[in-house]
Amino acid sequence: MKRFIPKCLTVRLGRRSYAQAATQGGSSDPLAYCRNVVNQYDYESWLCSYFYSRDVQPAYFALKAFYVELAMVPESVSNTTLGLMRMQFWRDTIKGVANDAPPRHPIALALHQAKRQFNIQPYHLTRIIDAREEELRNPTHQTMASLTSHAESTSSTLLYALLPLVSPPNSSISHDIHHAASHLGISQTIVTLLRALPYHLTTARNKTLVIPSEITAKHGVNQELILRGNAPEEQRERLQEAVYEFACAANDQLLTAREMWEKIGRPKDVMPIFLPAVAVSSFLTRLERVNFNIFHLDVQLKSWKLPWQIYTSYLRRKF
Repeated sequence: MKRFIPKCLTVRLGRRSYAQAATQGGSSDPLAYCRNVVNQYDYESWLCSYFYSRDVQPAYFALKAFYVELAMVPESVSNTTLGLMRMQFWRDTIKGVANDAPPRHPIALALHQAKRQFNIQPYHLTRIIDAREEELRNPTHQTMASLTSHAESTSSTLLYALLPLVSPPNSSISHDIHHAASHLGISQTIVTLLRALPYHLTTARNKTLVIPSEITAKHGVNQELILRGNAPEEQRERLQEAVYEFACAANDQLLTAREMWEKIGRPKDVMPIFLPAVAVSSFLTRLERVNFNIFHLDVQLKSWKLPWQIYTSYLRRKF
């Protein structure tokens, strides 16, 4: 069995109509709507929500629901043009939120309240929109550098947006916290792509191999054969080698985030921001146990241990 070398939330989301999405929960209760979105489509974030104080949970759910909404766009539209229109709606929405004129969409209303209460920076939200829009145009990455930049603009940026909920803006450790969050976000993105790999190869409308081309080419993976679904055993083994290298990249980023977390003294108030690392670590551990067979049932199902692991991680302030 291969082992990780030291230092070495796109999960499939259900398709739904946009009109239905905007009415479920309704603008009369934006918080209930956002909670429902996170509960239904982002189980791990739902578990982590319990470790945010009650007064910041509405802002937490607003940001998480916004993030989920953007991640669902590729699977909820029939073509790129419609997806770009959706992104433009959200770009206009963030401008409205910043100008205290949000549209009557529950997520927009919840974001507006979060911005008023915690001074959420519209820059972070716009950056996520820009990255998701680019993803619509170019759903795959040629290099790890390109993927890392995308992860920094999505998963890492969401963590930056969440920081004002738990950490004073002028904290002396703010820079190091951002540094640790950056590495965690990159690790999250890689793990999310790994988890979604079987879906993108077998079920997605437009089948894609989400591992960067430079990795698959290095291991001699024939993308055409893999995407056809009738690849010979030798090609499946090559894909497994590519999965291993991709997982090692995620593990490297996670280890760096842990090092930075120890450096800043594991502050209790900021710990909720880093709880997603528990799910990342759990997945990588289970993937290693099955020798990096990404199609194995043990890595495709949710871990029943995850709620307890998140709880103990919070108490120990370690991930």
